[in-house]
Amino acid sequence: MSSAAEVLVIIVSAVLAIFLIVAIILTIYLIRLSAEIRRIAKTAQSTVDTIENAVSSATKLISPLVFAETIGKYITKYANRNKRKG
Repeated sequence: MSSAAEVLVIIVSAVLAIFLIVAIILTIYLIRLSAEIRRIAKTAQSTVDTIENAVSSATKLISPLVFAETIGKYITKYANRNKRKG
């Protein structure tokens, strides 16, 4: 091989070695990032489930109260109307 070819082989080898090192480092960071995203997703899912249960419980409690309050207003309204007439 000529000296020019040897220089080119050394340059290509050095570039490929640097590329390999950078690729390994980026792969490690990507694995860490995906693990962190998975952990955050589990936490978010747990939070959503908790909020969903709380809202469901509140809805079950509030629905009869709103219905009773509306009925109570109508009863009071008609009771006051009958008092005025009588």
